[in-house]
Amino acid sequence: MKCIVGLGNPGRKYSKTRHNVGFMVIDALADRNRWKLKKDKFNGKSTVETRDGEKVILLKPQTFMNLSGESVRPLMDFYQIDPADVLVIYDDLDLPAGKIRLRQKGGHGGHNGIRSIIDHVGTKEFNRLRIGIGRPDTAMPVVDYVLRSFSKEQQEDVQLSIEKSADACEAWIQKPFAEVMNEFNS
Repeated sequence: MKCIVGLGNPGRKYSKTRHNVGFMVIDALADRNRWKLKKDKFNGKSTVETRDGEKVILLKPQTFMNLSGESVRPLMDFYQIDPADVLVIYDDLDLPAGKIRLRQKGGHGGHNGIRSIIDHVGTKEFNRLRIGIGRPDTAMPVVDYVLRSFSKEQQEDVQLSIEKSADACEAWIQKPFAEVMNEFNS
């Protein structure tokens, strides 16, 4: 069983913001496969489906970004999912808008959603898919920047990165993560 987690903040107010790009990928995967996410007992919206003979869970924590681990850990415990079978999708200020990077493990890099997951799961050994949102061009505080919508100049690149990220998730259902990294990081 594989678990794909998209990070973001719940509510219409945040739906199109940079910080919610992880949710956008989960929505793209659900739409492609005609899967429906429903409120669950793990303080999230999720679905358990089968694709290419593999059970797959999609999860959008509804805890707000900084508490994402409070949703991820109970789901992992309930389904007895190994951290190596988890892929977390989130925004990254250090990548230009529209770029994606996959990694097998690492620190939180200042991302509070990842920090929460590391703290709750107790390991850094889970897969990540980072989607670039770029840094603000002005002296705008980071918190304001991530909670705003993408600029018109960024929108096309970001939409392509969402689709490419969904492609990478689907590839991971069938292939080892190292192969998917080689394919999508090049």
